[in-house]
Amino acid sequence: MEIEQKWYSEIREQILRDISASNHLQDRELIENIDMVLDRKSAEYNIGLKEKLDLKNRLFNSFRKLDVLQELLDDRSVTEIMINSPEEIFIEINNRIRRWNVSFEDQERLEDIIQQIVSRINRRVNTSSPIADARLPDGSRVHIVLPPIALKGPTITIRKFPEPIDMKKMIQSGTISYEAADFLKALVRTGYNIFISGGTSSGKSTFLNALTQFIPEDERVITIEDSAELQIRHVSNLVSLETRDANAEGEGEINMSMLIKASLRMRPDRIIVGEVRGAEAMDMLSAMNTGHDGSLSTGHANSTQDMLTRIESMVLMAVDIPLPAIKNQIAAGLDILVHLQRMRDHSRRVMEISEIKGVEDGEIRLNRIFSFNHEKERLERCGSLLHTEKLEIAGWKGGGLQGL
Repeated sequence: MEIEQKWYSEIREQILRDISASNHLQDRELIENIDMVLDRKSAEYNIGLKEKLDLKNRLFNSFRKLDVLQELLDDRSVTEIMINSPEEIFIEINNRIRRWNVSFEDQERLEDIIQQIVSRINRRVNTSSPIADARLPDGSRVHIVLPPIALKGPTITIRKFPEPIDMKKMIQSGTISYEAADFLKALVRTGYNIFISGGTSSGKSTFLNALTQFIPEDERVITIEDSAELQIRHVSNLVSLETRDANAEGEGEINMSMLIKASLRMRPDRIIVGEVRGAEAMDMLSAMNTGHDGSLSTGHANSTQDMLTRIESMVLMAVDIPLPAIKNQIAAGLDILVHLQRMRDHSRRVMEISEIKGVEDGEIRLNRIFSFNHEKERLERCGSLLHTEKLEIAGWKGGGLQGL
């Protein structure tokens, strides 16, 4: 049964009045106060036991956690939370989106929650800077847009990452075949530079995180992200870097390009760039072309060919050099492209794994190694790796996914 908003609002106001004189109230004391008020109001409103328990949890969350959002964050079946306004919340469960029948008390309460989220990681969002990226303590990705940009009111999109999805789980879900996963394992371990492309919500970040499990434990790894999401747990020599927005005076910004340049002075064995969106593509390619083999990154595109074109455009944002020189830089820096897609049934699949052959007749040519067969609905091998130098140097003999 849905909790009536009038119960919640009146009871919360009463608790606020009761605890207003108390400083640094402990959780136990807050719970006792909630219980006291609920006991008084239960008879008055004829509140049943289930509604009373729901109210208790929601009231505690409003004071100590993220209010109505906490229930959704604690529900592992919810993978995405979309707040269009204080009264309009949608959630994704089992790849299906539906409206949630709970809302915020008012816009002011939603704005308080937003400030609570961004302040935890020293980010800033206000009317002068109305767009921000953040993360929650559990690693969930948060994107915030405030009025006047958002016309309905403060807007929040939360992509949850309740637990890391490893390559075994991806094989079980049909995202990738065993053979293709084993092939990528060999490429990651022996230092091929791999770029993951895909559309919105195609699973790029999740797939990148799964690929990192193949990085040897004894390497030094530097990760660079807008909002730290990667969960690399088996590498002890790990440095995680995160961008920073400018302050109110427009100073102090730390962008992706600056972090990539800084990482080169940290003696990395490999660099992982969470997502390339702009001029930092040039710095990423420079790192890949200066001996940092095994680097990984992602980008937004609808195909592997589209991804190459987008990288060219992003490099042109940074430097004014002839396009043929940019194509040569890309072909020299990147070894493998992996493309993912979200299907009509909302499942996520690897559609293509291709090797960059080089530049021929002024165009970057690809050697397709794995391709998704739509009739059989599976990823199939359709070619062989041409550039095997790194595999040969490492003496790679292949291997399975046992123990991963």
